Amino acid sequence: MLNAITIDVEEWFCVEAFRQQFPMQAWARQKTRIQTNIVHVVELLKEYDVKATFFILGWIADKFPQIVEYLHSNGHEIGCHSYSHKLVYQMTPQEFKEDTLKSIAAIRGESNIPLIGYRAPTFSVKPEHDWVWESLAECGFKYDSSIFPIVHDLYGSKDAPRFAHEIQVSGGKSILEIPLSTIRILGKNVGFGGGGYLRIFPYWFTNWAIKKLNAQGFPVVVYFHPWEIDRNHPRLKAPIKSRLRHFTNLRTMEIKLKKLLEKFKFGPIKQVFKLEYT
Repeated sequence: MLNAITIDVEEWFCVEAFRQQFPMQAWARQKTRIQTNIVHVVELLKEYDVKATFFILGWIADKFPQIVEYLHSNGHEIGCHSYSHKLVYQMTPQEFKEDTLKSIAAIRGESNIPLIGYRAPTFSVKPEHDWVWESLAECGFKYDSSIFPIVHDLYGSKDAPRFAHEIQVSGGKSILEIPLSTIRILGKNVGFGGGGYLRIFPYWFTNWAIKKLNAQGFPVVVYFHPWEIDRNHPRLKAPIKSRLRHFTNLRTMEIKLKKLLEKFKFGPIKQVFKLEYT
């Protein structure tokens, strides 16, 4: 079965764990590593002849427009990851719409790169946010991959559907919601396919979970960030919870990804879910 592999393109200092230490107005003063890390990611995928979906932060696209063109020219799908990496549930509908449009403009630049997919920062969309789906549809998106049906202190909607489903919006339009993958254990949803879950859980658990969902007929959505395979990731002081979430098992992340890429078949979201550009 073809599974989806996705990369959230952001700098190490853009993450929610370091929001207080690195507010957006301080980003331009930080040492960037994204260009080197993106090349590393693309070379890794090329080794296994895999194309992926890259959800790009608008701020990154503005600062490094060559990254968007580099990914597009290498045959990867381009998606939107907001502009400012601000939690959606901390924005008003108008702020969300403005942030999304700003990001679209930055990612597309002077080109006409197809853009049909969106992923919210830190999976901060909740099913009851009807205005999000309306706004995404108005902006021309065909799918969203922001819902994580788990319990978490920053995000998550444990009662949300676990698998891809259509969400109807006004004007006869719809958005395909593609949740992040979970496995049922003792009656609860457990994340496993990316980020801290992929880093913290042993490889055998991820392998087992993917095989189980595939056997049930469901593709898995794997995700990671370029900084998670950065061999020279900057170290800094932070609250213990932030350090655990951000730094745990960084040294083994690339090893796990290589094992997954070798064992399972992966592609971009548009291919896995048979979505077409218009």
